[in-house]
Amino acid sequence: MKKKYLSEDYLGTGTQWGPFAISGGFLLLFLVLAFFTPDFASEAVNKSFNFSAKYFGLFWQLLMLATLIVSLILMFSRYGRVRLGNKEEAQYSNFRWVAMIATTLLASGGVFWASSEPISHYMTTPPLFAEEGLSEWNRVVPGLAQAFFHWGFSAWAILGTVATIVIMYAHYHKGMPLKPRTMLYPVFGDKIFRRFNIWGVLADVTSIIAVAAGTIGAIGFLGIQAAYAFEDVFGVPSTLFTQISFIVVLVVIASISAITGVDKGIQLLSRFNVSFAIVLMIIILIIGPTMFILDAFVTAEAFQLQNYLMMSLTRGDGAWLSWWTVFFWGWFIGFGPMMAIFIARISRGRTIRELVVAVAIMAPLVSNFWFATLGGSGLSFEMENPGVISEPLNNVGQEAAVAAILDQLPLSTFLAVCFLIITVIFVATTTDSMSYASAVAITGDDDPSKYVRVFWALIFGAVAVALISIGDGSGDSIGMLQNFIVVSAVPVSLLLLPPVWDSVKVAKRMAEEQGIKKKE
Repeated sequence: MKKKYLSEDYLGTGTQWGPFAISGGFLLLFLVLAFFTPDFASEAVNKSFNFSAKYFGLFWQLLMLATLIVSLILMFSRYGRVRLGNKEEAQYSNFRWVAMIATTLLASGGVFWASSEPISHYMTTPPLFAEEGLSEWNRVVPGLAQAFFHWGFSAWAILGTVATIVIMYAHYHKGMPLKPRTMLYPVFGDKIFRRFNIWGVLADVTSIIAVAAGTIGAIGFLGIQAAYAFEDVFGVPSTLFTQISFIVVLVVIASISAITGVDKGIQLLSRFNVSFAIVLMIIILIIGPTMFILDAFVTAEAFQLQNYLMMSLTRGDGAWLSWWTVFFWGWFIGFGPMMAIFIARISRGRTIRELVVAVAIMAPLVSNFWFATLGGSGLSFEMENPGVISEPLNNVGQEAAVAAILDQLPLSTFLAVCFLIITVIFVATTTDSMSYASAVAITGDDDPSKYVRVFWALIFGAVAVALISIGDGSGDSIGMLQNFIVVSAVPVSLLLLPPVWDSVKVAKRMAEEQGIKKKE
């Protein structure tokens, strides 16, 4: 069978110039339009966002919930013992493996959104829980729970559970190319790997564009966040130039990491990220409002679990959903195929149970505790001194929240410098990981050319610069980044639907092959 995929009619390994040209060309075309016709580009993105949020929001909510439910069923069933990747032993230690998984999504908003989202929901209670006369604590809990939900179990499940299972089976057990179209193999069979199969080309191209949008968004948020932090610490004004400068720095870091490969670059960056983040989290927990953080984490987590179905399926306030839940779901769905490829690459030798526990349970809990530590500190300070966090948030923007929180802590300057460093390294890791996954999608090889990886890192940074330039580095840039992210997720969400049921079929087949039977 493998020889068939090396024939002229079928994909083998090596750069596939068609999808490369289409996806790269699309991003380059957008880059040109953004610089030369910014009004047209802005209008096109905004109109596409409105269409996507209106007609795909409900589908995304159902898709996210279904993915989580199926992954948990697989974890608790006998299929949880199925070993993935055609390998008996895990390639990486538990810490290195979880570190590489956790930093990729958390890096996208671990500082920017962890500081701003909880206080935003505190100031304006999410519509599902809004009531007249709520006490301060009764505004804290649903607000923090809403942030937990957006960066919690469903968000992580879409990134690396059912789709990863299908991809690992097709690639490592059946010798299929490591590409987004591989998720459609159970549906279309061998023909999906024909070079000019329209569904295969669309799957690869839209996945690359979507992950580019998600990564570009993370880079853009980083530029805005880091420039403001630099102003707060060193007094250098936060301008479009400083935002672009930080983007250049992180793209250089990501490019250097890309040249060194997964086993060195990404692994080293992710281990540094996790270790540094844990140290910072412990410091804030000790010198900050310790008991408030712990109480808020436990209570908000329980509140989230109690209201999980309602939070997953609420369809009340369309404008609020578009700005918050639909935006996040579009962002994570856009990351889905490439994260599935990346997690497949680093998860050989793991069982389905280990995969789901790491991706859909451990990583969300770590994310939630990080949000409780950073965002929860902000909530405590706001309750003690109203306006100390909310006024910078309202007057400057979301990028001001983390600086306002750190200003209330001892060692504020030291912590601000640390957060500036970790923000850059966090997003550099995401950029590197997703440029790797994009290169894999183009080549079908889990060890792609370093030059292709560097190309994607550079183009991600260039488009991020274009988008924040359209908004002149102001608050409008955040809206432009969010809208661009959501639009790209529409076709990818259709690609992520078949693995919801195909993963069960694949798990059953592997269980039979590995002699895993029902307990008598």
